[in-house]
Amino acid sequence: MFSKLFGKKNKTTKPKAPEIMGLYLGGSFELDPLKLRLLEPSLTIEKAATHHFIQAVGEVNLDTGGKILRFYTDDDAYLQVILDGGDTENHITDVKLWYFYETKTIGSEAQWKETLASGLSKPYYKLAGESFNRVWDAVGEESPPVAMTERTYEEDGDTSETDQFVMLYERVASDDEVETLLVCAEEKVVNNNLDRCLVVSTGFNIGQADITING
Repeated sequence: MFSKLFGKKNKTTKPKAPEIMGLYLGGSFELDPLKLRLLEPSLTIEKAATHHFIQAVGEVNLDTGGKILRFYTDDDAYLQVILDGGDTENHITDVKLWYFYETKTIGSEAQWKETLASGLSKPYYKLAGESFNRVWDAVGEESPPVAMTERTYEEDGDTSETDQFVMLYERVASDDEVETLLVCAEEKVVNNNLDRCLVVSTGFNIGQADITING
């Protein structure tokens, strides 16, 4: 009654983006410049930034009970944190920095089906003159891509969901470092139309001690 008399409106609470390790939407972090300088010659990426602003956050709930958090930055990169069994730092099992290598539009239903059938999962994947071996192998002859849904939180409060079909590859980059490759077919509804693309990214391991949170 009082809200009607005084014109008070109920405020819609927008969902809050997940946080971990001091990383949050709108925040920033720095990476150890010495580590990047030593790693980069053996990796696909070039001129990786040490200072990153977090512009969006992605969240994937896995069927295994684990979770993937992705902190998308202003350098065409994202810091990915994988958790297993809970949402605290004690449950972190993997931290990687990923850079987008290329994104290709999938323009037809036939191209989409072909990509899912044969464009994602192969025994090995060639990229920039290097060969990456498939990580997720099934018991039988075929190793289908893994399906998951990512919910993305934007700085303006908007959220969206993207269906993803992914396959993971890796190669030995140096004596003690491995470079990882993620091949992902993405499908998202935009203005009542399906927006589909093939996204290829490369990543490498980052220790929590290599990350400085700026707040």
